[in-house]
Amino acid sequence: MTTHSEHPGASYAAAGVDIEAGDTAVELMKKWVAKTQRPESVGTLGGFSGLFDASALKNYRHPLLASATDGVGTKVAIAQRLDIHDTIGQDLVAMVVDDLVVCGAEPLFMTDYICVGKVHPERVASIVKGIAEGCVLAGCALVGGETAEHPGLLGPEEYDVAGAATGVVEAGELLGADRIRSGDAVVALAASGLHSNGYSLVRHVLLRQLGWALEREIPELGRTLGEELLEPTRIYSLDCLALARSTEVHAYSHITGGGLAGNLARVMPEGLHARVDRSTWTPPPVFGLVGDAGKVARPELERTLNMGVGMVAVLPQDAVDGALALLTERGVPAWVAGEVTERTEGDEAVTLSGDYAG
Repeated sequence: MTTHSEHPGASYAAAGVDIEAGDTAVELMKKWVAKTQRPESVGTLGGFSGLFDASALKNYRHPLLASATDGVGTKVAIAQRLDIHDTIGQDLVAMVVDDLVVCGAEPLFMTDYICVGKVHPERVASIVKGIAEGCVLAGCALVGGETAEHPGLLGPEEYDVAGAATGVVEAGELLGADRIRSGDAVVALAASGLHSNGYSLVRHVLLRQLGWALEREIPELGRTLGEELLEPTRIYSLDCLALARSTEVHAYSHITGGGLAGNLARVMPEGLHARVDRSTWTPPPVFGLVGDAGKVARPELERTLNMGVGMVAVLPQDAVDGALALLTERGVPAWVAGEVTERTEGDEAVTLSGDYAG
């Protein structure tokens, strides 16, 4: 016969959820969240919802709200193995806000969701630090979020992150396929590295097939494998907004899962075709490393990884010089990678031609 004294009463803590650790994490992250506040931000962290003063939208003639949500996929596994957690947040912000800016929307505010197996307050605060720094780079406010502890579902050292953001664009300035014309230039904006897509393939090839340690120095990369794989995703939103405000832009395409051709096709209208010339750039070494080591066929590599292009702008030919000058001034390497032409029978929306330079 079992007595109550032999088995103390159940508790949330005994089940693996530490409320006090969660409260500590909130206190530690407050200073980072405060750095992201915009004039329209209302209240402080800790409420049941984030508040944003929408009266600023009165300055728009016909405001359209845009929303996007995303995560960073299995790149979190690299952060966990290296025990470096203050960059994955920038990846999260980039994946969300750079989807918003494709239509010309200015990111206004963001919320995050962090799911952990066990709350380590300093680690959670480090993740939020990265999110906050990303929001500063994107010009949007971090107005709130949620940290959930899921013992038994995730291991004590495991976590995942997701986020959602809202932006606004003037209806008459909405960018997209309906603006693109034959003769437009396709301008590529350089990626900072792998960004946050294709990590299942990258990890399979480099970590499993080759058995390389993340601490391994890779001469081709000029740094360790882990440093390369954890390179934060470039945030383009303020650069793209500045470009659209200074010159005529017809469309943007955020190059994520599906690769350059797959994502550019999403903004190409019926009847038009974009030809992208591979010879206009040299992909950074990590892409060749994955392709060669894993014997990955080029079509598979190109529909999985960004190949060095993180964003594409489609704009008139007479806007190219000004666009390249502005992007150079803002520290974003960019080049003309192709052109839009009339689509003929049998053409796909986007084709990649030639061989990569170098």
